[in-house]
Amino acid sequence: MENLNALTILRKELHQHPEVSGNEFTTAQRIFSFLENYPPDDILTEVGTTGILATYKGKNAGKTVLFRCELDALPIDEINTFQHKSIFKGVSHKCGHDGHMAVLCALAQKLHKDRPEFGNVILLFQPAEEDGSGAKKVLEDKRFQILKPDYVFALHNLPGYKMHQIVVKDHAFSCAVNSIIIILKGKTAHAGEPEKGVNPALAIAAITTAFNELIQSDISSENYCLITPIYSKLGKKAYGVSAGAGEIHFTVRSDSNLRMEEIENTLEKLAKSLAKKHHLKCKVKWTQSFKANTNNKEAVELIRAAANYNSFDLIEKEHPFTWGEDFGLLTQHYTGAMFGLGSGVDTPALHNPDYDFPDEITQTGVSMFYQISKQITDAY
Repeated sequence: MENLNALTILRKELHQHPEVSGNEFTTAQRIFSFLENYPPDDILTEVGTTGILATYKGKNAGKTVLFRCELDALPIDEINTFQHKSIFKGVSHKCGHDGHMAVLCALAQKLHKDRPEFGNVILLFQPAEEDGSGAKKVLEDKRFQILKPDYVFALHNLPGYKMHQIVVKDHAFSCAVNSIIIILKGKTAHAGEPEKGVNPALAIAAITTAFNELIQSDISSENYCLITPIYSKLGKKAYGVSAGAGEIHFTVRSDSNLRMEEIENTLEKLAKSLAKKHHLKCKVKWTQSFKANTNNKEAVELIRAAANYNSFDLIEKEHPFTWGEDFGLLTQHYTGAMFGLGSGVDTPALHNPDYDFPDEITQTGVSMFYQISKQITDAY
């Protein structure tokens, strides 16, 4: 890889200066400044608010392949003490997006030096993956809609797998995830005369119990459904007042977009029915929605071929990962796939406060992406 040290320095700078979803303005500027040293043929900024699209064009017409990484960090306090630890309290790169950006920047170096013979390679630095809004914003950007890539690819680093291992799976790679907010409105009363009001406490308990009965936590099951209580609120700290309002939030997971729609309808009806039974007004909202990342079989074959070409250890995963990834929205619209890149068996888990992306695997990610691009553009 050309100037691996420069990539490591960039990755550590990105790690040190994290920004949460939708606020990646300085991160985007750092990426833009780096790309100026390896100028693409076209570059678009402020895509979906803070995103960047860099295109390296071939000498002749051909197919277009897009590779995507993420710009955003998480609202998590970092507990590491190394020199490049986050300088911002309560914000840190705990999903390895700093490393994913470094991989794409390294790919930009390689493409600048050795452009494809045919077709185009697009690098998408996407905002706001963590809250599920970024891919949607990019897809809605008219400048992106013009590009019409033939293939889209992304990788995700995976703690718990040996470094440099490539993890692949046909069909669903990661789960559909959605978060439900149930807002209940009753009527306050004196705590000594609760019968003169409508308190949501029993409805919250009934909803939680009913949702719990729908859980099928075995990912190998056809009816996989995980419902996790996240947050609840009831009344105020006024001990003479029987609560008159409350709300409860859950995350919901399924390995199928179609199944997720069925679950969503069931949960909404159940919440409203139980609220009505307890004489409460009920409002249901959904937030931070992630489509299941459905891998195209042809795209996965290209990943397998690239891993074999590079003599990387290839692992076939049997069941989807239970986390959400908004790249699933891109694979709904374009032929594509996501694969995993092992980041170490003893590495802290994703979203752990002591996680740090291992720079050793940057070259592995670049080799994979570059070979995938060659397979597509050379085949024209």
